[in-house]
Amino acid sequence: MSRPGGKKQFPGGLPVLLITLAGLLAVAVLFALLAVTACAAAPRHDPEPIELQQATLDAFEVYVRLTDKRNDDELRTGTPYFWIDGLPEADRQEAYAQLRGGQVRIERLSTLRDGQPVKCPDGLIHHWVAVIFIPGATLEQTLRLIQDYDHHSIYYGPDVARSKVLERRGDDFKVYLRFHRKKIITVVLNTEHEIHYSPVDATHAHSRSVATRIAEVENHDRPDEREKPIGNDGGYLWRMNTWWRFMERDGGTYVQCESVSLTRTIPVGLGWLIGPFVNSIPRETLAATLTATRTALTRKPTAGAPAQ
Repeated sequence: MSRPGGKKQFPGGLPVLLITLAGLLAVAVLFALLAVTACAAAPRHDPEPIELQQATLDAFEVYVRLTDKRNDDELRTGTPYFWIDGLPEADRQEAYAQLRGGQVRIERLSTLRDGQPVKCPDGLIHHWVAVIFIPGATLEQTLRLIQDYDHHSIYYGPDVARSKVLERRGDDFKVYLRFHRKKIITVVLNTEHEIHYSPVDATHAHSRSVATRIAEVENHDRPDEREKPIGNDGGYLWRMNTWWRFMERDGGTYVQCESVSLTRTIPVGLGWLIGPFVNSIPRETLAATLTATRTALTRKPTAGAPAQ
């Protein structure tokens, strides 16, 4: 790129330029201070509680049924087993190389009905899928860790603040998880999930998880802590279903997690407050969950740590 032949001259010379820049900087600092003062003095405006409507829930259930069917069809035929297996061959090979190199491959999905998006009145459906490779981990070790729900607060903290197995019958689990998520605002949720695991063979397994109870917590970890009425709260998470797939190969285990969740729409004027939470948390949480799984399986054992 060529440079101009002559030096650029500023009217009034360099001193005037410096004074002008100093004045602009002072104005910028003043506005910044005023903005901070205004934010500090302004009262906190939490969004008004919103009630989950039956039409919203109906649309989500339609979406989940269609997604369930697609998952069942893929697992029955084995194609594609992971979402990256549906890529063109060159891209698929590159994706697997990236996974073995430590990356997380994540993609937004959309389930269609008769070729058209499923409309969800007064709600937003978030659909993401991600896959990771865990070097050195066997399928048995991976399942043992993920099914160790009593210690999920250790493996997946601080996003999971508390965890407990409520009931187990063979490959069926009922678990309690307290989610703690912060992005501009902090949201704490008491949740219960029913999970069914399906072992396939020595190197393959899959599972399906349904959140059966989600309650937003007010004044968390304080004496006056209480749950807001279910379905009449901030609407940060109303429903959540996840599908997991596991495959041991290439000296480790590939893990895929697909998540579909339901939240409120973003109210007018509160996009700056709610938008970042509602729109980015599903994707970020999915990536963080898989990364934390890999970290827990590949780190060296420490004294007092749960045995893998």
